[in-house]
Amino acid sequence: MAQRTVSTGTATDARGSRRRPGTGSYPLPPYAHRPRQRLGLGVTLVLLTGLTAMGFAAFVSVSALSGPAHAGPVPDGPRAAPVSAGAPAPQDSGAGALAGNPLYDSGEMARVTCPAPGLDPGDPASMEDFLHEITDCLDTAWRKQLTESGVEFEPPTRVYWYTAGQSPCGSYPAAGTAAFYCQANEGLYLGIQDIVENSAENEHPEAYTFLLSHEYAHHVQGEAGVLGRFHAVRAAKGDGAAKDELTRRNELQANCLGGLFLGSVAGSYPIGSQEHANILADAERRGDFAPGDRTHGSPDNGRLWTDHGMDRSDPAACNTWEARKDLVE
Repeated sequence: MAQRTVSTGTATDARGSRRRPGTGSYPLPPYAHRPRQRLGLGVTLVLLTGLTAMGFAAFVSVSALSGPAHAGPVPDGPRAAPVSAGAPAPQDSGAGALAGNPLYDSGEMARVTCPAPGLDPGDPASMEDFLHEITDCLDTAWRKQLTESGVEFEPPTRVYWYTAGQSPCGSYPAAGTAAFYCQANEGLYLGIQDIVENSAENEHPEAYTFLLSHEYAHHVQGEAGVLGRFHAVRAAKGDGAAKDELTRRNELQANCLGGLFLGSVAGSYPIGSQEHANILADAERRGDFAPGDRTHGSPDNGRLWTDHGMDRSDPAACNTWEARKDLVE
């Protein structure tokens, strides 16, 4: 179990679903139907990765190479497939460097027993305990998925702050930013009280679990080699619009990977229909509502990819790098 680490002034770091019947149709791409790869006695491969919107808690993907990044429903009626089953995305989407990661061959994510701990969002001690317990569960789930796939996995450093501090990726808290992942030190940063304030005093524990699972997904991307490739491809783009599209693909993948975890614990958490609806509503609120300068995806797409991850429970379904452009707007 990872050591629990909290910033109390100066930052102190330490290493600390199966498809639901009757849901929307999401045809998987060809590689999603390949048999699960086996290496040695049973090895295979795995997975991957917001900010604020409209006064709600920020998702932020931060690394030494880029600044903060953001997140997002599916309108009623038939839903489009998040992953295109046809031609791959054009090269300017970064597909050549990112779409072929072996994590997409890792197979369905194993179920994890993770009962939701009690939570009083107004009590900082309760929130701290909640975050650590859910992070313990995330460590267990992703370690199992990645190591069984032949990927060495180390859990992220936990820096759960009460007061302002400094990370290799900048100072915190920043405007609208209550949680972020810093690749430079593999740090998972969350403000114990800031996430409550920036989440409009949300009373639903599953909303905070979703926020945490999204940020943790950036660490999973890093361990799988996706995050480094993303930054390299993005840095090579001279056009701001092309950079933003890559950032959206990265952030929406974090929504989907976060959804994978939520789907894996749905039975023990538990996540019933109301909790599921609350998670999707929160994913929608964290989207980019303004039509310009989108870095996390529209509210519709943020919700769509989150739901897709919970529905599919397979990393192959989270290959946003080959998704149609309209699904990553």
